[in-house]
Amino acid sequence: MNYRPEYSHGWGSKTYYRQLQIDPLPPESADQLLDALLGPDAALGPLKRLLVERTEANPFFLEESVRALVETGALAGERGAHRLTRPVSQLTIPATVQAILAARIDRLAPEAKRLLQAAAVIGQDVPLPLLLAIAEVPEPEVLAELTRLQAAEFLYETSPFPEPEYTFKHALTHEVAYGSLLQERRKALHARIVAAIERLHGDRLPEHVERLGHHAMRGHMWPKAVTYLRQAATKAAARSANLEAVGWLEQAIDVLTHLPSEPETETLAVDVRLDLQIPLNGLGEIDRLLRYLGEAESLAATLGDVHRMGRIGAYKAFVLIATGQHEQAAAFAEQALTAARSVGDLALEVQANLRIGQACSHLGEYSRAIAALKWNIDTLVGDLQAERFAMPSLPAVLSRAFMAWCLASLGRFSAAREVAEEATRIAEAGDDRIGLSLAQARLGWSLVREGNPERAVQGLERALDNARRGGFEIGRLSSAAALAEAKAAGGGIEEGLALLEQTAEQSAAIRFVAIVPWIVGALGATYLVAGRLADARHAAEQSLQMGRVSGEKPIQGDALLILAEVHARMTPPEFLEATNAYGEALAIAERIGARPLVAHCHLGLGKLYRRTGKREQAQEHLTTATTMYREMAMRLWLEKAEAEMGELA
Repeated sequence: MNYRPEYSHGWGSKTYYRQLQIDPLPPESADQLLDALLGPDAALGPLKRLLVERTEANPFFLEESVRALVETGALAGERGAHRLTRPVSQLTIPATVQAILAARIDRLAPEAKRLLQAAAVIGQDVPLPLLLAIAEVPEPEVLAELTRLQAAEFLYETSPFPEPEYTFKHALTHEVAYGSLLQERRKALHARIVAAIERLHGDRLPEHVERLGHHAMRGHMWPKAVTYLRQAATKAAARSANLEAVGWLEQAIDVLTHLPSEPETETLAVDVRLDLQIPLNGLGEIDRLLRYLGEAESLAATLGDVHRMGRIGAYKAFVLIATGQHEQAAAFAEQALTAARSVGDLALEVQANLRIGQACSHLGEYSRAIAALKWNIDTLVGDLQAERFAMPSLPAVLSRAFMAWCLASLGRFSAAREVAEEATRIAEAGDDRIGLSLAQARLGWSLVREGNPERAVQGLERALDNARRGGFEIGRLSSAAALAEAKAAGGGIEEGLALLEQTAEQSAAIRFVAIVPWIVGALGATYLVAGRLADARHAAEQSLQMGRVSGEKPIQGDALLILAEVHARMTPPEFLEATNAYGEALAIAERIGARPLVAHCHLGLGKLYRRTGKREQAQEHLTTATTMYREMAMRLWLEKAEAEMGELA
């Protein structure tokens, strides 16, 4: 996009941002433009130099200056063959293009000026039926004035079919025309535009809610403005235009300050802030979301609204999950569940159960997580599978995706695949790109953990593509990390490492910290595959520290396993450090029921004991690992364990 020098932005720190300076025309180009506008007559040389000096060779400024000189009679003749009618010393060139445009608009006939101002209130693009509806003059007169405004190059026709539409030649032309109106006149025209749209398009108002929200707000039609702005936000969020949705809702919050302070207004103020949780989640704007949730909580507490307090609790649970505060998240979700059951709110009960499932899966409390998620899966049947319940994705999909995560962590890979594939089918049928990305990512992750990275790659590539298309930043990062780990495990170590390092760097820049320890852990595991032991240790220590802060037992167990492997692979093996790390990882894995991690710890201990000549201990651990891998149908890992048994024999 382009912007003016006075605009302040925050893009400069982005790795994908590059700035191109659009400079004024160079002298030779300015001369060519002025020759085309004025003509090549040498007598015009002083005027050309004056114009370049005053306009700093801005092409639009040059063009408007020439047009103003023609309209005031300082230039006579045709375009490209003008001549001066007075000395250059007597000419006045306004200091800004805005001043020139304002003067040109003031010189219009009253009817043309009034029509141009009405068009400016409609917007940059001006549908003819809407202009006719607010013009207050007969259609033939409107069409005649439009012809004159086109000849003067204020407007031009952009679309003759299905209905004529005009647009302003330049954004500044629109800006100056709009600014030339008195405030009361502007307000009245905006209000008339709302009434005209409602009359002209009453059978398809959802197509026009963005324009209706804008004009209702500018026309001080406050109740209507809030309604239309919220509808515009809902439309934007449905197509993952999260930034746009946030913009509409923040305007609605501003509008609410103009309504009388009464319970109905305060309730609406809570609801608009709660609407922000979907788009702000999608953008990863956790700090802004927390601020709005805090405002909503204060308002709801004042109202004594148990139902809305429950909704806020569910949303806060998600934010706490995002920031790695899983025990607190589970507590808020339980409060939301209690509130939902007390008021009989199915949507809130579904959301609360989903958040319990998420938080508990992070904590390694898999039984509790599965129970909550299963309630959703069993409840959301029939038409309810396609119901979003005011969430950015289908709860029927999300519940299955997180269920798959839990089942795979327990070593129930066949059940995990079945649930994730079902989530994928529901997401595709419901056009749920965020849910589809998450389901595909969980399926891919499960396949990687099972020991089938080649099969995982294709699904993870689709997950990454869907996350990108849906503007789902968290999904993009987690899908990229899983894809990188799968590629590395399948032999593409350098490609996988490059993608993982990039993903880890990007994930550190967002506030959704829940995915960061997992991504850093995946990076450590991939460094281990690449034989970069020092890097693997550093990443594992980082992941372990994050897991301890957040209380995530699965993260801690995985990180300790990587550290144990690093110690075991040193030459000579760091036996005591390795056995201690394996022991800690094994204790965590057994406590949370993470059978694949249990098996990996036994395999690692068996290999370590074999290397250090402790055959009896090696036999014991390798036998346990082999038995567990066989029970979980982890064929790749079973082959590795059996190979170790062969070496021992």
